[in-house]
Amino acid sequence: QVQLVESGGGLVQAGGSLRLSCDVSERTFSIYAMGWFRQARGKEREFVAAIVWNGDTTYYANSVKGRFTISRDNAKNTVLLQMNSLIPEDTAVYYCAARRSSRSNVYYNINGRYAYSGEYDYWGQGTQVTVSS
Repeated sequence: QVQLVESGGGLVQAGGSLRLSCDVSERTFSIYAMGWFRQARGKEREFVAAIVWNGDTTYYANSVKGRFTISRDNAKNTVLLQMNSLIPEDTAVYYCAARRSSRSNVYYNINGRYAYSGEYDYWGQGTQVTVSS
C-alpha cells in the first residue's frame, strides 16, 4: 500500500509563492505517474498538474500553466509543486495522488485522461493552501 503525505501548505498573500511536497512511502518503480489535485470549499475536486515518473512529461491545468511547476526528486521519493504568483482563486485543499505502474498506462497520456481523479490509485490526506487578497 502506497502512502502519500503532503506538506508545505499555509497562508500566503496574493502574488506570493508556496512549495508543496508529497512524500511517497515506497520505492517509485511501482509508480507510473503522480498528480496534484485541489478542492475548494463547495466545489468539486479539480486537476492541477501531473508528472510521469520515469520521464519528463508534465501536464498542467490551464488555470495554473505558467505559474505552477511540478517536479520530482527521485532520490527522496518526493514530488514537488512550486506555486508562484498565487491568486485567491488558488485557495483550496491540495491533494497528492499516485498511479500504479501495474495498471495499463497506454491511455493515461491521451485525451487528457491524466486529469481524471479515477486514473489514480492512492491519495494523500491533503494540505490547505489559503491565498489572501
